[in-house]
Amino acid sequence: MILVTGGAGFIGSNFVLEWCKRQANQGDERLLVLDCLTYAGNLENLAQVSEEGRFDGRVLFSRVDIRDQAAMAALETEFTPRAIVHFAAESHVDRSIHGPQVFVETNVLGTLNLLQWGRKLQDIVGDRFRFLHVSTDEVYGSLQPSDPAFSESTPYAPNSPYSASKAASDHLVRAWHHSFGLNTLTTNCSNNYGPFQFPEKLIPLLITRAIEGKKLPIYGDGLNVRDWLFVTDHCDGILSVLEKGRTGEVYNIGGDSERTNLAVVEAVCLILDQLRPKPSGSYRDQIEFVRDRPGHDRRYAINAAKIRDELGWAPAESFDSGLIKTVKWYLEHPQWVERVKTGAYREWLDKQYAVVDRSGSNTASNL
Repeated sequence: MILVTGGAGFIGSNFVLEWCKRQANQGDERLLVLDCLTYAGNLENLAQVSEEGRFDGRVLFSRVDIRDQAAMAALETEFTPRAIVHFAAESHVDRSIHGPQVFVETNVLGTLNLLQWGRKLQDIVGDRFRFLHVSTDEVYGSLQPSDPAFSESTPYAPNSPYSASKAASDHLVRAWHHSFGLNTLTTNCSNNYGPFQFPEKLIPLLITRAIEGKKLPIYGDGLNVRDWLFVTDHCDGILSVLEKGRTGEVYNIGGDSERTNLAVVEAVCLILDQLRPKPSGSYRDQIEFVRDRPGHDRRYAINAAKIRDELGWAPAESFDSGLIKTVKWYLEHPQWVERVKTGAYREWLDKQYAVVDRSGSNTASNL
């Protein structure tokens, strides 16, 4: 069995779906998905593997908060996974600025609980046990335009409560490897995009607001740069690291697709102009620049040479091909979007972007 935390979230659910595709043809190992189903966790993301009889009941789900030591202890008595793939995290920079405490509790203390369980599991399973911690490029801080891309040896310099909490969890994983001999692996990824991403993040936010005829908010001057990675490419990279990575090592996973935020917005508008044209004008007419957020890092870029050279991984999607797939997915799944956009989400959006819209149990079970 493999344990996946945060498996009903954006990246975690895509990982579960990709894992199930491979297992359908290659094996019969079970998957235990943990998720406490916060606003960004959604069992609907796993609908493809929840049909009766699909994958022979090999996918199990347990609604558990990784901060809850008692709940984690109950799982320890029932399951002995050979690997933990740890996605569960509070992951939105803006939310971390408004309320940092839950980020520390989930990303640091939750990771600590899993690492302690991992030590027990390795004693039982042996050296084949793996603890794979999924992290972010934001732990490295901010780059200037001429700076080299982040590598695995780049010093940490987090600038937001979110990135600081993830940096702390990265350091815990490293310490558990060196102090206790735990077989750990860490991946630091660039900005993900693709199906099932909660529409507080830039690309789904743009798609959903554009087709609703609302303003498309861009922080500051729009020239902040991010490296973009299609989510299934990220999942493929994680599987490569889990299967072939050297224990104790860190692997950066990037899409080799640096874009300014403004360029991303314009690219989304161009695709929408082609796939769902407005009666008149372009979706670009809806762009609105808003006040920059505090501590907004100027540029992220990933050097993925290590995972490419050691494990033979490379992204299959370009930014353009991945973005077309993403826009099409959101256009084809309006019901999913509507169901995840609660009143609380809309209130938070108004607060964050200063844009007011007037229009509008711990027991695992088979999925």
